Amino acid sequence: MLRKYAALASVMLVTAITVSVPSPAATGFLLPDLRQAPPGCAGGFGGDPVTCTDWDVCLVIDPDKPGGTCVPGGLAHAARLRFTSSEDNIGEGPLLLYGHRDNTGQDKMSVRQALRTKDGWIPPDYSSAQRPTDAFTYYEPARDHRHWHLMNFEHFALVSKQGTVVVRDRKNGFCLGDRYRVPDADRLGRVPGDSGPDGELAKRLRDNMCGHHEPSALEVVEGISVGSGDDYKYTVDYQWLDITGVASGVYDLVNTVNSDRTLAELDYGNNASSVAVSIQWPSGPPKPNQKIGTAPVVEFLRSCPGRPRCA
Repeated sequence: MLRKYAALASVMLVTAITVSVPSPAATGFLLPDLRQAPPGCAGGFGGDPVTCTDWDVCLVIDPDKPGGTCVPGGLAHAARLRFTSSEDNIGEGPLLLYGHRDNTGQDKMSVRQALRTKDGWIPPDYSSAQRPTDAFTYYEPARDHRHWHLMNFEHFALVSKQGTVVVRDRKNGFCLGDRYRVPDADRLGRVPGDSGPDGELAKRLRDNMCGHHEPSALEVVEGISVGSGDDYKYTVDYQWLDITGVASGVYDLVNTVNSDRTLAELDYGNNASSVAVSIQWPSGPPKPNQKIGTAPVVEFLRSCPGRPRCA
């Protein structure tokens, strides 16, 4: 009984603590809302997601080379399902993140989220950003990057009909900026113009390169304005899932942004989107260390924006 009452008291204490801490939305801030676009769609695509063409199957010789050149069957040791991933901000305020480290001896920057106030103030730097996060950045020296990556912003996976994760991503670093206009931007109420605090921030984010060629930087900014989005093309390193050992069948290809909810948002219900994908090996999947004779036939069957399951 003592254990039961102690547990009840703990629940009551946690509840009281939770209630006593107001949410950012309740304290005068305009929050972003990150919407995960369906995998395989170009940034800003507004048509039927199942018709998206920003994906392919790429056979590569070296499974450990992230940006390997696609080769014909008979030469490859790995098959990759490559796809573009995109995230929109359809909220009331910008997603704005500041990274900071005290000295160059630290290989990571901690990240704070800056929240736009309803009276128009946008924190200009890390020290004035209001919200600590569990996110961090590190400098990626690979040739096609060489900038500061925000880690764990988005994840993708191939999931069986039974809900088992079959393949997880190997890429989880991103450089965020205003890369495209979302297709329904005209229906959003706070898309920034060319002037004012939001407009000035949007200009900065349109050109944002996340400290490109600046490995000694002590601060970096990343973010997405309202009505804009950030995308990573399917030809970028690690923008793929290795399907070499995946059996023929139908799976969910799932993209999820802000999965740990470390970033404050208006709505977490649209953070995952999925596509039902058919993968068929004409002669069965290759055995370990066996070269791939024929690439698997992959087909996008249907798309489920805003939903983590589709197959």
